[in-house]
Amino acid sequence: MAPIPLQRDTVQRPGTTRAGYAHGPRLASRTSLPGIPLAPSAARRFVRAALAEWTGLGVPAAVGFSDRLADDAVTVTNELVTNAVVHAGTTVDLVLRLEEEGGDEPSAALVLEVTDHHPARPVGADEPGAAGAPGRTDTELPTEPPAESTAGLPDPAEYGRGLQLVATLAESWGITYRTGLKTVWARLPVDDWSGPPAPPDRDALRRGLRAAEILAPAARRTERDDAVWDSRGAPAFLAEASDLLAGQLDEDLVAAIAGQLLVPRLADWCAIWLEAESGGPGAEPRLARVWHSDETGTEPLRTALEREPLRLPADVGSGPVSVPVPWSAPPADEAPQPGARDGAALAFRITAGGRALGTVLVGREGVAQVPEAVASLIEDFVRRLGLAVGAARAYTRQATISRILQRGLLPSKVAEIPGVTSALVYEPSDDGVVGGDFYDIFPCPGDRWCFVLGDVQGSGPEAAVVTGLARPWLRLLSREGFGVGEVLDRLNRLLLDDAMEAAEAAALMVAAAGGRQLHDGSQSRFLSLLYGEVVPLPGGGVRCTVVSAGHPLPLLLRPDGSVHPAAEPQVLLGVVEDVAYESQTFALEPGDTLLCVTDGVTERRSGPLMFDDGDGLARVLAGCAGLPADATAERIRRAVHEFAEQPPDDDVALLVLHAD
Repeated sequence: MAPIPLQRDTVQRPGTTRAGYAHGPRLASRTSLPGIPLAPSAARRFVRAALAEWTGLGVPAAVGFSDRLADDAVTVTNELVTNAVVHAGTTVDLVLRLEEEGGDEPSAALVLEVTDHHPARPVGADEPGAAGAPGRTDTELPTEPPAESTAGLPDPAEYGRGLQLVATLAESWGITYRTGLKTVWARLPVDDWSGPPAPPDRDALRRGLRAAEILAPAARRTERDDAVWDSRGAPAFLAEASDLLAGQLDEDLVAAIAGQLLVPRLADWCAIWLEAESGGPGAEPRLARVWHSDETGTEPLRTALEREPLRLPADVGSGPVSVPVPWSAPPADEAPQPGARDGAALAFRITAGGRALGTVLVGREGVAQVPEAVASLIEDFVRRLGLAVGAARAYTRQATISRILQRGLLPSKVAEIPGVTSALVYEPSDDGVVGGDFYDIFPCPGDRWCFVLGDVQGSGPEAAVVTGLARPWLRLLSREGFGVGEVLDRLNRLLLDDAMEAAEAAALMVAAAGGRQLHDGSQSRFLSLLYGEVVPLPGGGVRCTVVSAGHPLPLLLRPDGSVHPAAEPQVLLGVVEDVAYESQTFALEPGDTLLCVTDGVTERRSGPLMFDDGDGLARVLAGCAGLPADATAERIRRAVHEFAEQPPDDDVALLVLHAD
């Protein structure tokens, strides 16, 4: 049977400051599993993936994720899901939460919740002397199913050992009943953590390697049994490998996971070289990962491999190549390396799309050769490794291009407006894709300052094209002395002209291709824009003139907490040719606040509801009376995130101007 695909929803809740240290985000991952025998194994994979993800993100409490904690969490999950499947047989909901507590002695804990629907009976309730039965306490649960009830149940190895094991491993646990639902929960303390800040970015690779260790723990056995790699064992291993390697976006993490999958399951040691991304002829591959089943052998192996890098002939394909064991012949003036023994070693070229991406070297100690079945299995594994490395490199290239584009499309810094304090929040919905939102604050001749908040239809390259046109055009038109409404009139015509030229170019391409459509046909240049001009007033405050073209209206907050729109709605840019945009002018007095947002804020969804339903944004803003610009921006941002459990699926951008 194929493994159960997991759909994980990771919830990140903004943190608060407690007891003198920054309280990290509260995290929760959840999934649903069918009530079948494969559910426990899928749950185990889900828990390891969640712990690895939090570790890779640099969550502060993750530094306390020991191997013991990971194993205990997996074991408890296995028992709870197994019991739910056996006794209820319904869909199982699994939630894993990380809870952090501040105070003089900060602490953290993992909380596991397993819920089944319409259970036929509580866990173990029908067994003689089970929990809830007369004469039995909750901690004296049976460890095996009764003989008369085993017919039709899963294999005993997957049946579970009751809640006695859960009670032993967990700090606390319990059962909650609701109508049609039963939830069993367990709390596991996180060890060796006292509330330090998240590791700095330079430790990202170290965190990633630790995440890889959690994802692919080394098999704990002293003797290797090659007989398991039969018609069932090999496909199961390759399925597990594909699941762990898929979706990894860093080639070093891919190499780390691959090393731990190979050792000690298939080999005593391994090494992985990766070719340079843009290396020309003669470029040296990089030794990305060295792994040994005996920890004391890792560094000697690395030393030997660095002294004599592996080089395969250019005509070698993806099949195994027998090579000498790296430490079989040390220099005459050196003693044999610790743990050095005779053995066999095989090298495999990593390829994807016909390109050589690196080399895998595996070895076994104390044998003359690697069994043919194992060599064939490693060859299949290396093919999957090549696809994962290729995908990670493609993502890295795309993310690099997007970051470069993003830096070019957004201002490196925004101007400071005399008498006004500004605060910006900009959160693209996808770190690997250029966002459609943009902003700008810049000075203009005549003691004027202009601000912009825009939202291009769509995202990616199409949105980047419009942003790359609109922002410099706005600066140019503003500095030419045009009024606020006139600037948008001219920008609208420029967008329409550009869209017409793009459509004509697309038509020529289609004609050249014999009428075949070469793309999705999208040539829209729609743009919602809030554009404003600020002029300082002699007696304090500023005069503000704004125009909103298809954009969420700016909100003006007075010191008394009253909120009202500061502009009138008008048509999108790039839609209608003959349109005259009209501006509105008002005074921003000392203590007043102007809030400008994109629709990623107002249209943030939680089920059928949106954040701005019933003037939701205005209500939140009213509570910010008296706050400075940065505190107002943070409160709005936090409210947007807390509105729904899921992370925002659209770019979030907001600009706050506070008159001093």
